[in-house]
Amino acid sequence: MAELRPPGPRGDGRDSPAAGSGPGDRPEQTEGLQREDTESDCSTDSWSDYDCRDKPGTALERTVPDGNVRLPDIFHTNHLLFYDRFSAYQDYILSDCKASEVKQFIAEYLEKVLEPSGWQAIWRTNVFEVVVRVVDVNFPALKAVVQLSEPFLCESQDSSFTLECMQELLELKEHQILLQELWVVYDESEKFDQTALAIEHVRFFYQYIWRTWDEEEEDEFDYFVRCVEPRLRLHYDILEQRVPSGLVVDYQNLLSQCEELYDKFLNVRNSISGNDSDSEAGNVSMVEGLKLYDQVEHIKQRLKLIETPLLRYVFGYQKYGSLQSKGPRSAGAKVIHVVPLTITANLLQLLTRDKLCPESSEALEVQFYSDPLAAVNACYEGERVIICPGHYFVDGMFSIADSVELEGYGLPDDVVIEKQGKGDNFFDCTGANIKISNLKLVQHDAVEGILNVHHGKTTLENCVLQCETTGITVRTSAELLMKNSDLYGAKGAGVEIYPGSACTLLHNGIHHCKEGILVKNFFDEDYEAPRITMVNNMIHNNEGYGVVLVRPAMPSEMKDAPAQGMKGCTQPAQVGDETACGESSRQGQPGCVTDELELCKQAEASEQTENNSEIANVLGATSAKKRRIHRKRLSQLRFTEADDNLMSQEMFVSVEGNQFKWNGKGSFGIFFF
Repeated sequence: MAELRPPGPRGDGRDSPAAGSGPGDRPEQTEGLQREDTESDCSTDSWSDYDCRDKPGTALERTVPDGNVRLPDIFHTNHLLFYDRFSAYQDYILSDCKASEVKQFIAEYLEKVLEPSGWQAIWRTNVFEVVVRVVDVNFPALKAVVQLSEPFLCESQDSSFTLECMQELLELKEHQILLQELWVVYDESEKFDQTALAIEHVRFFYQYIWRTWDEEEEDEFDYFVRCVEPRLRLHYDILEQRVPSGLVVDYQNLLSQCEELYDKFLNVRNSISGNDSDSEAGNVSMVEGLKLYDQVEHIKQRLKLIETPLLRYVFGYQKYGSLQSKGPRSAGAKVIHVVPLTITANLLQLLTRDKLCPESSEALEVQFYSDPLAAVNACYEGERVIICPGHYFVDGMFSIADSVELEGYGLPDDVVIEKQGKGDNFFDCTGANIKISNLKLVQHDAVEGILNVHHGKTTLENCVLQCETTGITVRTSAELLMKNSDLYGAKGAGVEIYPGSACTLLHNGIHHCKEGILVKNFFDEDYEAPRITMVNNMIHNNEGYGVVLVRPAMPSEMKDAPAQGMKGCTQPAQVGDETACGESSRQGQPGCVTDELELCKQAEASEQTENNSEIANVLGATSAKKRRIHRKRLSQLRFTEADDNLMSQEMFVSVEGNQFKWNGKGSFGIFFF
């Protein structure tokens, strides 16, 4: 089997092939795109190889086209891992090119590695597959000049594609076929391995990376950093099921919608350029074009948010569905649901004394379960679930739509609920008044956070949360009261606070997460600022900041960014590394701005009072700026008597007594997008 041998790096992106190397010669074997075709420590079931970059050797195998027995075998190239493609696009194909130079850079890459003639390929379309022979390559057009192979081999959905029909079709195309429509026929001589690999990179790029509107985007940053890397990471995150299934559907729908609107916009723009722009028809087309442009830009922004690993969880997805509340039981009866692993006389006596004898005279029914999820699903409005000490494994999601109380009977470490299996959610709360107490929640192999508060109020008291992705998410219009609890292990933020929500954090520990608390505030949306109370929390040992404010950058801020030291990002980042604010701008991250007015200063761990006042001041300044924008909008709509008190609830109610220690980037930062 043939080993993958990429060409030498571009350097500045425009290097010529090494002396003495032609399209048919073998470039030097380079570590990075090579991977062993033997047993290794990397899982063969994984599409990603973030931790396996130093494993040398990869071989191109052969594969039989599905369902086709007449067609020859082809090179198997669609198994490439993340770093195979990442390294190829960054080091050998695109380098530091701009969007307008992408096609030129790809053509230069192909000239170095592609055999110009003498190889066979299967030309695939939606309706037929036919074997062709390549006689030349038109590199600038990224097309191959082909002829039908002898003997004629074709597979189609019907019998209309005869030899004469295919010859006529090729003549109409001037015998030139796009390279990404060709699958190279397998050859044991290893002569065409690089050709097959190069065509695979081109095919993947135009299928998953390139967008028709990319060429018209700004070229301030190189195309790889701005577009290729985030889209490539998203593709492999989807393959490895790191992205919620609903968000994947949203992204695909947005992509299709944007492509459709962009095609309409191009048609309108072309019609304007071909007509008299001063005519009435031209004016109508101009208005229609501007409307389509605004729609396209809005969808493009949403696509970028999903493509950014951090922001796809911050802004991109609100999956809340139609969870229906059951309401109270008929005739006003109430049930206490008890979940014991085993029931003993002593335990029953303690439960009766502590939990099952209410002070009121109302008659209560007691039901016993072995599964916490079954007990919660059986609850009606106002009922309570008591979980006895034990370690419970749950394969499913808690969807709580009624005002119920979920209580552990004992200390949190004695009452553990651990999620089994991969899924999007663990706890979804939409009830008007939900209380969860004295439990330890453990989440593994997750896609979304451990607890989502979509609507209503959820109280979390004396709990331990061992997270996997993000921790707790407080959505718009929802309220969270979290006190005397411990949260750790989130690969995103420990607590995410959305606009229009209310979040009260009292005496909690939030530690060993990507970020401690992530606060969202939109200037360009009609949302109230979140209302936040943070008192006596210990926020420590987080990889990034203790508290991060995420908000859009205003045009004036982006305009002044060069003077304030904004730099472009040239370093590949791991998933989630896009968080950048405060001093991280010195590391060269794109779109991240530091501003003296934003007060993003690092503080010493001992200066807790300064840290709390710093956060309060910045949140207050952000709320004030939003109120000014809101008043301006109202005045433009002729609402001249805007009531400040009605639309300007402060973002913070109280921020005091919190301690920030050993956070990787400091106590507080701002992320601009």
